[in-house]
Amino acid sequence: MSTSAMTVLIFGALAGGFVSGLAGFGTALMALGIWLYVVPPNVAVQLVLICSIIAQTSTLPSIWRSIDFKLVWPFLAGGIVGVPLGTVLVAYADPRDFKLSVGILLLVFPAALYLQRRPMALSVGGKVADTGIGFAGGVLGGLAGLSGPLPILWASVRGWGKDERRGLFQTFNWTILTAALCMQAGSGLITHQTMWLALLVLPATIGGAWLGARAYHALSDGNFRDIVLGLLFLSGITLVWSSIGG
Repeated sequence: MSTSAMTVLIFGALAGGFVSGLAGFGTALMALGIWLYVVPPNVAVQLVLICSIIAQTSTLPSIWRSIDFKLVWPFLAGGIVGVPLGTVLVAYADPRDFKLSVGILLLVFPAALYLQRRPMALSVGGKVADTGIGFAGGVLGGLAGLSGPLPILWASVRGWGKDERRGLFQTFNWTILTAALCMQAGSGLITHQTMWLALLVLPATIGGAWLGARAYHALSDGNFRDIVLGLLFLSGITLVWSSIGG
């Protein structure tokens, strides 16, 4: 691998780790579009899973008290069921079409929620709807490490506060991505190349997550909401651009 390719990988890991430490998600959203320029889609997805888990594990102690398990469990129940389906779809999904579809989703809905400045607190569907959103997030997590977008958008619709959102994002993503990684490893999909690349970007992932966690504690509820929606929108631009350019 060339020096320029390794630089791109390290930059993606630093950006993904920082956003994960800041928001409780985001390694895939920030890094996947970057890494797809220098590694194949299957390697990029595996690397996203590993680095997401590393980043979120390193910052979990700092947000442990923010986790409301009564809020989180329906998402986890649905997500764990959805992961196997997403893992199976890895062999069939077209990378360009998938990136384009998710990218458009992340351009439209975050922008609409940002423009809706009046606080939203919809309770429609209750725990059943939460479980359905978790299932869809699990499918996306197993397919491409993108477990976060749907629960994150749903939390904005629910009107939850900063700590409630962060506790949900990080617990859900950590659980779903760990399950997805275990399934891919059990299926023999994790390659030696992926493990070598994970070791290469490990310091950048952990360093970025540490910086992001420090920034998180300085944010207000409104700042956190706007940053989360902005990150989703930015990731949508990245995914659409890479799908068109790829």
